[in-house]
Amino acid sequence: MSDEDVRTAAQKQAEEGFDGFMLWMKRGTYISIAILLAVVVGCNSGVEKGTYPAYNGDQYAPTNMGD
Repeated sequence: MSDEDVRTAAQKQAEEGFDGFMLWMKRGTYISIAILLAVVVGCNSGVEKGTYPAYNGDQYAPTNMGD
């Protein structure tokens, strides 16, 4: 085997490995985004209804100030 054959085989193997790496990184990124989006949407559903947050201004009024 000549040096050129070895270089060609190594280049081909490196390109295939890099393409596979990039494919799985893209898939992992898309899956992570989908999971984060599902968690954010799932945990935020129903939060902004009329009963929640039930803020009671009288509860937090400073009543002992200036006595």
